[in-house]
Amino acid sequence: QVQLVESGGGLVQAGGSLRLSCAASGRTFSVYDMAWFRQAPGRERQFVAAITGSGSKIYYVGSMEGRFTITRDNAKNTVYLQANSLKPADTAVYCCAAGRNPTNVRIGAAYDSWGQGTQVTVSS
Repeated sequence: QVQLVESGGGLVQAGGSLRLSCAASGRTFSVYDMAWFRQAPGRERQFVAAITGSGSKIYYVGSMEGRFTITRDNAKNTVYLQANSLKPADTAVYCCAAGRNPTNVRIGAAYDSWGQGTQVTVSS
């Protein structure tokens, strides 16, 4: 397992942007597939995006593709989520997750390690 720490959340107006970061501990970051999930109050956790260890494959939930971009920098042990054109419906706690060869990158149970999350609040 790795330890994950998210940052970059905050309060932003609708239409604005945020860049979330997730820093991982350890020296084997590149072997982990990474993902971002989000959870709004009273709602189930929702997959946002995932990226393989090498960065060669990227996955998004359809409704967010084009607004959200996941990238990683293995030299910095960090994965990023660039969120643009934010809407009030994007308000949630955003968490990153790490897993080795998850069976289904869109399912939270496939990941071994989770961060505490960073709050994103989008005002109208």
